[in-house]
Amino acid sequence: MELNGSPISQSELAALGLVGYGHFTSMRVKNRAVRGLSQHMDRLTRDCRTVFDAELDPERVRHLIRRVVADTDTAVVVRITVFDPHIALGRPGADADPQILVTWREAPAVPQAPMTLRSAVYTRDLPKTKHVGLFGALYQRRLAQRDGADDVLFTNADGTITEIATSNIGVISGGQLIWPQAEVLPGITMRLLSQTLDEEVVVKPITLAELPHVDAAVATNAAVGVRAIARIDDIDLPIDHEMIERLRAEYESIPPQRI
Repeated sequence: MELNGSPISQSELAALGLVGYGHFTSMRVKNRAVRGLSQHMDRLTRDCRTVFDAELDPERVRHLIRRVVADTDTAVVVRITVFDPHIALGRPGADADPQILVTWREAPAVPQAPMTLRSAVYTRDLPKTKHVGLFGALYQRRLAQRDGADDVLFTNADGTITEIATSNIGVISGGQLIWPQAEVLPGITMRLLSQTLDEEVVVKPITLAELPHVDAAVATNAAVGVRAIARIDDIDLPIDHEMIERLRAEYESIPPQRI
């Protein structure tokens, strides 16, 4: 765990925990390379302008990541959190000096087992920004898990599907991958898949009422890639559809970029 390339102090870490204002990206790193690295850097610079009205140097970020993963060739999930330790709870409008915190954890094994979801009406703050304000999403995930599901699927009040707590969702119908047309975080894995597939990827509204008629569904995020969805509420979905394996293979075939 390093802040700007040095061990983080207790007071600096406390500022992140107590104020909780910032943004981040997470990426799966193996052999010091990342699928979609340039898109992760684009996300960080874009979100830094949104959250702090400030510029971020992606080359500096890459340098700090290299420091943290220099001694490991195994797969890890690296998180880059951008925050200002000096922003106070009562003065978030002050000019910011964003700092770069790099942390890592062991990467989960892939592919992950199929997952189950419980739907809930919920919309994240600034849904297109990957910010650190996760309480609402994690609370909804907790409720879903207490009800026996693995995670939560967010919807609008009219039943239109948006996203999973920290993943995107796509459905497969008629041999096509369909992403929800909704206010969601544009995930890096989602975007990479859309760019990789030869056929057109469809983006349109998807409702809970349509789920019994789809062929399959997948969750995507940078930590685990493509994961089959076995059940949403009381709707069972096939987990052995050939396109799930194809999507996983397409994603894993994307050449990683060196950090």
